[in-house]
Amino acid sequence: MRLLNNNTTGDFVELAKEIPNNYVDLTVTSPPYDNLRTYNNKITGVKESGFSFDFETMVSELYRITKDGGIVVWVVGDQVKNGGETGSSFRQALGFMSKGFLLYDTMIYMKNGAPFPEKKRYSQVFEYMFVFSKGKPKTVNLLKDKKNKWAGYSNFGKRVMRTKDGELKEMPEFTIAEYGNRYNVWQYNTGKNYSTKDSYAFEHPAIFPEELVEDHILSWSNEGDIVLDPMVGSGTTSKMAKLNNRNFIGIDISDEYIEISNKRVENVIPYTNENKNPKSDFIVVK
Repeated sequence: MRLLNNNTTGDFVELAKEIPNNYVDLTVTSPPYDNLRTYNNKITGVKESGFSFDFETMVSELYRITKDGGIVVWVVGDQVKNGGETGSSFRQALGFMSKGFLLYDTMIYMKNGAPFPEKKRYSQVFEYMFVFSKGKPKTVNLLKDKKNKWAGYSNFGKRVMRTKDGELKEMPEFTIAEYGNRYNVWQYNTGKNYSTKDSYAFEHPAIFPEELVEDHILSWSNEGDIVLDPMVGSGTTSKMAKLNNRNFIGIDISDEYIEISNKRVENVIPYTNENKNPKSDFIVVK
């Protein structure tokens, strides 16, 4: 299929017709939500603020092409408008659920700071990362890299658990491990040399950190799987998929952004057994 391991210009709703049913293992994407950014639209030839897309058809197509147990990670936020937040993120989450997806987890992408401090509300420093699954997830590789403060210590006092019949059952002692599973709030530094060291990638107005995408790829897919970004933008998803030995499909409406995406993947050398991803030692397969 021509889309596989390529970044292709076009409308995802149209190009998705070339993708078979139950084909994609993981989708990681961030839509052009509300009017928070200005994007180049190939169809109109002009820059538009948060140009619209056919959300319902897109979600239906994502459900069709996602494998049973596959995951869609949808990174989205809300614009403040007329004194309040738009709530687009919640409506979109409900839209995914109405098409059959399970809302597996509501995660938070926390940034290192607010670009525009607020005067009358707490400054906005996060976006939602909705993790949708098509049925029970088939791949769950939890990242276990949270440093435990009390590593090496045993539990304090007796450890008990209340059984279904109300009785207290004494549990065996345990020693706290050096690292524990992450929480579902992930914090990243953003901006040049943080989100990526590919300076030309910032020709796109809204890139998300490579590390964020990589962490989702490691969490919800395995080597050889197919990772999709239907609004690939600067190509972060494609780059991190290739680096981590996944196949990728990148689609975007803008020729300019596809050019950036292709530039970012062309020189990527995937990890090997000798030069493995440092995070591979912190993955717990469930």
